[in-house]
Amino acid sequence: MLKNQAHTLATTAIPHYDSASVGDTIADRMAAWSIAALHDPKNTIFLRTQPADQAFSLALPAIPRGAKSMTAFVFSEPNFDNHEQVVFVSEPKSGLKAILAVHNTNLGPAMGGCRMWNYASEADAVTDVLRLSRGMTYKNAVAGLPIGGGKSVIIANPKTDKTPALFEALGEALERLGGRYVTAEDVGTNTDDMAHVARKTRHVAGLGETGDPSPFTALGCFVGAQAAVKYHLKRDSMEGLVVALQGLGNVGFDYARRLRQAGARLIVTDIDQAALERARTELGAEVVPVDSIYDVEADIYAPCALGATLNPNTLGRLKVKIVAGGANNQLATADIGEFLRQKGILYVPDFVINAGGIIKVCYEHLKKPENEVEAHVRRIGDTLTEIFERAAREGVATSVEADRVAELRFKR
Repeated sequence: MLKNQAHTLATTAIPHYDSASVGDTIADRMAAWSIAALHDPKNTIFLRTQPADQAFSLALPAIPRGAKSMTAFVFSEPNFDNHEQVVFVSEPKSGLKAILAVHNTNLGPAMGGCRMWNYASEADAVTDVLRLSRGMTYKNAVAGLPIGGGKSVIIANPKTDKTPALFEALGEALERLGGRYVTAEDVGTNTDDMAHVARKTRHVAGLGETGDPSPFTALGCFVGAQAAVKYHLKRDSMEGLVVALQGLGNVGFDYARRLRQAGARLIVTDIDQAALERARTELGAEVVPVDSIYDVEADIYAPCALGATLNPNTLGRLKVKIVAGGANNQLATADIGEFLRQKGILYVPDFVINAGGIIKVCYEHLKKPENEVEAHVRRIGDTLTEIFERAAREGVATSVEADRVAELRFKR
């Protein structure tokens, strides 16, 4: 029996496997069990499984030619950052295939949302959950919350694959972690989904009529943009500023609404035509094709969709003064922050500006007074101003300074 799960890598699949051999065997036999994989010198994978009441080992056939074990794959993945625990979950009856990642729990139990996305590959899902869970550690630390960082992803189409059973199976997996990780809604999931998760575990937040954290994420983005405008453009008002906003989901649209109310002019893009029409009608936004958003001349670029939109392919196209958006992991690589600094573009670190949602979720989960949430979220502006000033004094990118602030709080 694995007594200490804090540093256990758990896996139920091998990337690049022949699905008719290894993968199906695991999926058929290992219904949602946390699994620790160990290499055997004879090229056999041993899986030590740990249901709630028992443990046993299963020897699988040799790895198919050209394949790598998931342990080797995760440990060598560029985004692996000494994560305490990575759990692969498969539950055949519901069709659940999910990955739960606990990055760091020095400040408290890991907390972060559950993303449901139709990933092109398992490797893409691993990359996403590793980056997102690490980002939550930094986000929660900078926000001054007594929690660590974690994240979960479900590999499925959020528009066609949702069932109550699938989210209940996720709840069972969370329960087996014993409170080390608390989830909530994220891209592709909502409060209704979390209600199904809550049928099987108490380790879930963002429930009920006031459970949706997206308005608080949007508020944090808005006050963060205000701080950036005041610091970088020496302006106290958004009136007349042009914002190129990418992504009109719950956070993006509410952020756009706040910007418009403050007098900004909006240029938007999204893959959802209905969202674009709504922005055009309700906010008077100008709509551009998805790839054209990087070529827009604007004061602010606001990435509010998926991450890594700031990359070598887009950096040279940007014609903005500030980057301030709600997306996670906006920098494709860490050095992009320095490139932005050299171009004179103020980058508002993503895990600082978009912390409003997790602040709300944390308050709810810890049963702290809800009327204190907004005041905490509004302090994001002060935190960012301090980061801008310190980064300028030290001659480093704002992304580097934000990391330093976080690490001083959670590293031991």
